[in-house]
Amino acid sequence: MTAMPASPDDTNLRPADTGRPETPGRAARLWRRELNHYPVTSRRMAYLAIVVLTTVVLYYALYVQYAVATSIITHFHMTYSYFVWVSVIGNAVGAFASLVAGLADRWGRANMVVYGLLIAALLSLLGLPNAPDKGTYLVLFACLSFIEGIVLVATPALIRDFSPQLGRATAMGYWTMGPVIGSLVVTVVTSSTLSFAGWQDELRYSGWAGLAVFVLALLGLRELSPGLRDQIMVSLRDRALVEARAKGINPRTAAEGHWRQMLRLDIVGSATAVSLFLLLYFGAVGNFVVYFAATFGYSEQRTNGLANWYWAANAVALVAAGLLSDKLKVRKPFMIVGAIGSIAVTTLFALHATEPQTGYYTFAALFVAIGVLTGVTYAPWMASFTETVEKQNPAATATGLAVWGWIIRAVVAISTAFVPVVVTSATPLVEHGAQVKAASVQAAPALAIIDAHPRLFAQLEAYPPTAVPPALAAQAVREVGADDLATVRRARPQLALLQRYGSQVKTAAAQGPEQWRTWWLICVAGQVLFLPFVFVMTGRWSPRKARDEAVEHQRAVDRELAALAEKGD
Repeated sequence: MTAMPASPDDTNLRPADTGRPETPGRAARLWRRELNHYPVTSRRMAYLAIVVLTTVVLYYALYVQYAVATSIITHFHMTYSYFVWVSVIGNAVGAFASLVAGLADRWGRANMVVYGLLIAALLSLLGLPNAPDKGTYLVLFACLSFIEGIVLVATPALIRDFSPQLGRATAMGYWTMGPVIGSLVVTVVTSSTLSFAGWQDELRYSGWAGLAVFVLALLGLRELSPGLRDQIMVSLRDRALVEARAKGINPRTAAEGHWRQMLRLDIVGSATAVSLFLLLYFGAVGNFVVYFAATFGYSEQRTNGLANWYWAANAVALVAAGLLSDKLKVRKPFMIVGAIGSIAVTTLFALHATEPQTGYYTFAALFVAIGVLTGVTYAPWMASFTETVEKQNPAATATGLAVWGWIIRAVVAISTAFVPVVVTSATPLVEHGAQVKAASVQAAPALAIIDAHPRLFAQLEAYPPTAVPPALAAQAVREVGADDLATVRRARPQLALLQRYGSQVKTAAAQGPEQWRTWWLICVAGQVLFLPFVFVMTGRWSPRKARDEAVEHQRAVDRELAALAEKGD
């Protein structure tokens, strides 16, 4: 998972003697998951892979709701505003769950991940697809979001624990692929199956995937003991020193004052900045189906197929940027270059939001560019953020990530609530657009007849159908004909719907592109605000200085190990 090769010492270093058995009994292993020594590379890679898989299936379960949003709205007779508030409440619950997950520094991380995944899988398999009404659906989605908020903190904490700083960006690139690959899985599965599967089936598919990975995590996932994880590990060559130090660390003392230490500008400010940078990402997850359906008439299946370009490009870029960042040993240049490029391309995307003639592959090209640039920014940022937290207190990693998790979920909740405020056209188009479109097709012959005799039908509309004056009725038969009058009568339900919502939908369709452009430009502003906070984070700008620092660190480690050896003699 990390860019660092295995250390030559990997197979020679002895585990720290903690006085406790390393492997508990089979049943106890399902709860007691602590490792009392730093694992060799092959096992470490396995643990990292399980964490990434867990993140993928969890976000698959969370995001699939948005890929079938219009179907869920229709099934439960929700208003668009109600569906928006399902998301807002879910993210608010997830935000506070992230704070609860800060206790992972004291309780551990692995069990939160394993058993949280089980609950999420059961909610997706049995709960949400069988919700009897929209109120129950809201409550169950809030429960799923609570689990997501906990795992959002616990999984990157595990990634940090199992990845030294010189391989951290690559490892975080893989972790960040969790939400991205989860989104890609959503769009690939739905674009391939919606032609024969309903929205309930799509949710159940994610539940089955969650159960499969749960079994893997239940049997295979472990975590470092507090003494090991509460230290900074720059490279794998630090392992002997980390294990030696772990013997003298008091976990209770190391855990004191976590929250106070994390409420600093470099941590709170950078977490807020990256949350604003990701506004477009949140929009892609939650609003692309609505946006492309309302503005360009795309189906759920076609929109999810288009989104595949974004997620695939983003996933590849996250890993590539992480590898290159670790090779050069710097983070900040990647964040700056990626953010500036993303600002430019997202602006182009916003400008195309008002052009109905914009083609599918034009959007695909823009999505590839945005996905790549977001990946170049985000994987190094995640590495830099964990290193910024470590600089303050390595024993407070989960607490620092809890602060980030709370802020990012709060930003999602607030931004989701503001979408209908900025894009007022979305509500009538989502709630009535499809009905109006269908009614227009069905009532087309009747509308042609009415348009040919506007004054006569205006007079007829002044009376209930059973109270039309005989003279006016006779005039209608003479001028229109009995067959055409029957056509108009049969279309009365569709005509009534058009009369009630037609002008509202027409106005919304005209205003929608401009309003969506405004929202996408707000996303651009969030990316601009990200830039200054790069400068407050830890890390070097120059690869040469970063290499010199790594060499000096290794010398310091060697000196400390030599001193410990002399002391032992």
